[in-house]
Amino acid sequence: MKLAIVILNWNGQQLLETFLPSVVRYTKMHDIYVIDNGSIDTSVAFLEAHYPSIKCVKLTHNMGYAGGYNAGLKLIDADVFCLLNSDIEVTKNWLKPIIEAFRTNPNTAIIQPKILDYHNKNKFEYAGAGGGFIDQLGYPYCRGRIFDTIEDDHGQYNDQKNIFWASGACLFIRANAFKSLNGFDNSFFAHMEEIDLCWRAQNKNMTVTYVGNSTVYHAGAQSLQTSNPKKTYLNFRNSLYTLVKNTQNPVGFVVFLRLTFDGLAGIRFLLQERPKHMIAIIKAHGRFYQALPSLLKFRRQHSKKTHNQLKSIVWSYFVCNKKNYNNL
Repeated sequence: MKLAIVILNWNGQQLLETFLPSVVRYTKMHDIYVIDNGSIDTSVAFLEAHYPSIKCVKLTHNMGYAGGYNAGLKLIDADVFCLLNSDIEVTKNWLKPIIEAFRTNPNTAIIQPKILDYHNKNKFEYAGAGGGFIDQLGYPYCRGRIFDTIEDDHGQYNDQKNIFWASGACLFIRANAFKSLNGFDNSFFAHMEEIDLCWRAQNKNMTVTYVGNSTVYHAGAQSLQTSNPKKTYLNFRNSLYTLVKNTQNPVGFVVFLRLTFDGLAGIRFLLQERPKHMIAIIKAHGRFYQALPSLLKFRRQHSKKTHNQLKSIVWSYFVCNKKNYNNL
């Protein structure tokens, strides 16, 4: 199995200086790539001077998480990609359980390791923690985190378990699965794109798995801070995109409920004297309405494919049984 460790970088020389040493130290047998997302700092020069063995894919401008990986991975040959944030510290033998899980479970397309907090290594990290799930309204949550309350790690999630979504902070995916899914949705730019990818994978009967005996540490919030209204905008907009594209529930009713709860979230931001975040939600809804026709088109195409697959199964069953009846 040919595995490539792929780090997306944008003006992140300081992060590369801090976190690359652990990746190099504990990734001896596999290729390491950095996709540079049009950095204007000295990241590329730093890599060339200090890590000449690391292959650098240079993009001309910042295409975001989704676009950057989509463009860069086309130029990388591997059976499995590890999409690794530049603010991740890896640990000894972190890859062995992941590779074993892929080898023993052919239907597993995506894997996430246990993600702990780099700044407090006894606690889970907010983004991904012990594996991601989603509720009926499309709100994501994790084992190891309830809202903003983070659990201590006592080995309670040292298991291997099918999950709903894997964190983009450290996400392993088979190259053929990434290709068949047409990669990330470029319109997301950043945030929630991994949930959309995992949801689409499961709608194609692929499996997403958490492997808890592999551990990494994530610094978190290096691109956009939680206090940044742009992060609020992207999270609310992309969550609605994901829901409309992928939910198996009645889409109109679910979206109505989501819009209602989003409105309540906006009021909460206003009461907290954070009006820019309320405005970010309003803008997210406006952009969602503009994108709705294309989202519904994707949904119809996906539903049509699923319907055609069902017709094929039914027809095959009919033909098979007709032959059996003729043989009686």
